[in-house]
Amino acid sequence: MVSNLFTRYNSFYFIGICGVSMSALAKYCISLHKKTGGSDRDLSGAAHLKSLGALVNGGGTRALEGYEVVVYTDAVGRSDGELKLARSLSKIIVSRGKLLAEMQKNFARTIAVSGCHGKTTCTGMLASVFAAAGQKFAAHIGGESLQFSNFFYSGNNFFITEACEYKKNFLCLQSDTAVVLSTDADHLECYSCREELENCYHKFAARASTAVVPCVSLLAKRLNDDVVTFGEGGDFCADNISHSRGRYEFTLKVRGKPVTDIKLSVCGRHNIYNALAAAAAADAEGITFPDIKAGLESFSGTERRMEHIGGYRGIEFIADYAHHPAEIASALVAVREIAQGNIFVIFQPHTYSRTKNLFDRFVQSLSQCENLMIYRTFAAREYFDAEGSALTLADGIEGAAYGESVEDIKKFLSRAKTGDTALFLGAGDIYFIAKDIVKNS
Repeated sequence: MVSNLFTRYNSFYFIGICGVSMSALAKYCISLHKKTGGSDRDLSGAAHLKSLGALVNGGGTRALEGYEVVVYTDAVGRSDGELKLARSLSKIIVSRGKLLAEMQKNFARTIAVSGCHGKTTCTGMLASVFAAAGQKFAAHIGGESLQFSNFFYSGNNFFITEACEYKKNFLCLQSDTAVVLSTDADHLECYSCREELENCYHKFAARASTAVVPCVSLLAKRLNDDVVTFGEGGDFCADNISHSRGRYEFTLKVRGKPVTDIKLSVCGRHNIYNALAAAAAADAEGITFPDIKAGLESFSGTERRMEHIGGYRGIEFIADYAHHPAEIASALVAVREIAQGNIFVIFQPHTYSRTKNLFDRFVQSLSQCENLMIYRTFAAREYFDAEGSALTLADGIEGAAYGESVEDIKKFLSRAKTGDTALFLGAGDIYFIAKDIVKNS
């Protein structure tokens, strides 16, 4: 095993431990029998971590004194009290991205999935494929896979992980197979311009042994050697596409030859695209097509990806993580294929900067909704910015309502009838709000 933080130290403290990506890293530490603890303002995921042996608190304590390594997320500001304390105590301090890179060193091969859309689904699909193939691997997933949760570990042959472009974190990873699902504009507050974002994706892909990239992309043109393309016209493409109630099946063609038929269990045409990328990456790592087929067909999805979460007054509730204009467009197409009756959309913007930077694209995507509410912004790590606020976005879309409370949502849905569908979109707390409405109905 390569010498790294996990071989040199025996105790790890996570600031923001209940976050999906952070809790996955904490679970890895627990699997190595390291002393693991941390803090979080939102303790909704603490019970499971505690059941695994982690010590979790609400923050504002001196609990980190008993740990050697302190890990923080980019959402934690430099003025955070616990981070200041860690510095004063001369602790080993690393970011989430750097610890992920340290984790990678413990595995023989790494598959890293990047891109603006679909990372969690594609990573989950790859985990399902490698499980079907009987491989020994770990999967670090940026969401709650219905099969693998956000972390799975059966051995050290392969490491399958999401590679996030936020603050260039994906450049910390050195992958053997690098997947780029898209280079659409996002997190522009972290890049000086769109060109810098494109260049970082190129750097991420170019240093891998094999790059898996969209056929119709600038990356496909810039990368010359060891590149595998997917999508229409690519090395891996779909033919004979059909669907039933939003679940698609297709013939997988590889370099012009049909190799197998695949019937997905998850809804949405966009998941063909994710499946093609997963198939290409798995093939690059030597997985057979029968195992690729078995894994893709058995993939049952991820929380907050076209997830049916129940009903309210005869209205079907569906939740999706879509928080980017392109993702919203895909979610609207998918819900129209499975919904009956009218569709009521409740969208919660995620961060003021994203709304501000992509304002016109949000207006264009959301203007396709006949019944639309823009719910208060989930600010995450940011401070209020009127130009990127939910109210400003609602004012920019003809006919859109604006809401700030659960009662506002219920009032908006009072126009819906039995058999209609409510689609809750966003990466913030709108998912839990929707679940609470169902639970308390």
